[in-house]
Amino acid sequence: MTIAILVVLCLLAAARAYVLVVLPWMRRWGATDADIVRAMPGDADVPDSNYGTTLGVTIDAGPAEVWPWLPQMGYQRGGLYSYDWLDRLFGFLDRPSATRVLPQWQHLEVGEEIPIGVGAGFPVRAVDPFASLVLGGDRPGLSWIWEFGLYPVCVKRTRLISRNRARVAPTIGRRLFLAALEPAAFLMTRKMLLGIKERAERLAAEHPASARHAA
Repeated sequence: MTIAILVVLCLLAAARAYVLVVLPWMRRWGATDADIVRAMPGDADVPDSNYGTTLGVTIDAGPAEVWPWLPQMGYQRGGLYSYDWLDRLFGFLDRPSATRVLPQWQHLEVGEEIPIGVGAGFPVRAVDPFASLVLGGDRPGLSWIWEFGLYPVCVKRTRLISRNRARVAPTIGRRLFLAALEPAAFLMTRKMLLGIKERAERLAAEHPASARHAA
């Protein structure tokens, strides 16, 4: 068996492992079976989706401490709570993500857009304070939503769920673009959820009533 054949076989094995193991893990990181089947407000916006992810994290804080970090997201606002150095390198942010609640960015409305430094922002489709935020857009060959849901587990614990749904045109170019984008999107979203968790838990520990007062 030549070296070339061995290389091809290794690449095929790696591709198989990625498709069968890594992709399913990335597309439901932190999500329970109940999270996967849970109906969320934005699902109906892309009813015929052919791509989807549901990620989740448990936060030791109530919805009042979790929610304020969502409406203040964006460029020259609260940031994205992810890998700031990468977001700043690629021009999505111009400063580190906020570590405090910003009262001036707490009143997000349908029709507004969460700004991103380069490229299009995230259009706001639905806002239910302390419960859900739905972002989404349509362009030729792509319809998408990105929604966040807050689900209380008890008085001081919340499940934060991030769900993406998209209808992608079945072209080779679109498929390759999605395949290249997905690992990066997963890493950044996972870090965002953990970033919100850290901030909300700190807020709950230091100022339990401050987020309620800001709202």
